[in-house]
Amino acid sequence: MLASPTRPPYELAFACFLAFGLGTATAAQELTPRAYAPNPTGGNLVLLAYGHSSGEVLFDPSLPFDDVHADINSGALLYARTFGLWGRSAVIAAVQPYIWGEIDGLVLGERQAITRSGLGDPRAQLTVNVLGGPALPPAQFARHRTARILGLSVAVAVPSGQYDPAKLVNIGSNRWALKSELGFSQTVGAWYLELYGGVWAFGANEDFYGGARREQDPLATFQAHLGYTFRPRLWLAGDATYYAGGRTSVDGGAKDDPQANSRLGLTLALPVGRRSALKFSLASGFTTRVGADFQSVGIAFQTIWFR
Repeated sequence: MLASPTRPPYELAFACFLAFGLGTATAAQELTPRAYAPNPTGGNLVLLAYGHSSGEVLFDPSLPFDDVHADINSGALLYARTFGLWGRSAVIAAVQPYIWGEIDGLVLGERQAITRSGLGDPRAQLTVNVLGGPALPPAQFARHRTARILGLSVAVAVPSGQYDPAKLVNIGSNRWALKSELGFSQTVGAWYLELYGGVWAFGANEDFYGGARREQDPLATFQAHLGYTFRPRLWLAGDATYYAGGRTSVDGGAKDDPQANSRLGLTLALPVGRRSALKFSLASGFTTRVGADFQSVGIAFQTIWFR
């Protein structure tokens, strides 16, 4: 356990931040090219993913924390279904993550470390193409070409991940979270440009460590992707994200921890057979005010089939 109730309040602030970082901070750091690409209706998709992130965790310089490092692994199982919604291409998806990792650092000159392993908060998401993505079965979809796409998505994180209010640092967040996002994509020849803008809104954790109430302000997220398609299902994208806001408070006491961070990355998709693909990703923190300055690598295998 990282700290006890009798230790200085600095340790509680330290653990407040790590509890957010281990369980939910990666949601803001997402780099997801082609999130609004249209799909033929009637498809079932399964994806298995693994990611590894490591790096520094940065705080307000006035706080007595130094040399804080995190080493976090994550696995995920996703199922998605493509269908038509009011004549538009739509996808509904559910994902269950599993997280294990270690965080250590100096607090008032004393080395502290914690390890955690367990199920994270599952998430469900609905994505709808409102422009440039008509609902089409596979045969018609193969003949259709779309140069411009405008999409909407809504994601909900369910507070059912591993959580123990007796511990300062948890994998689950013990609160609901909702993200709404607007995505735009423009294709010119083999090139495409994507721009996303969204907001995470968070419910309160009513049973934070010691029975406290923990709240968080909304967190704005922005993504940009520039990609090139070599042939169908073989593409490379350069990725960037910026996220800001998300100041936290415990029992009404606001922390000096609003985020203003950016990340850069690359994603490569390789076809495997007719209906499967491998995706490889690299990402690194570019600017970090407060939060996780991580270097990340990931691999995912996905396959799709139609009824």
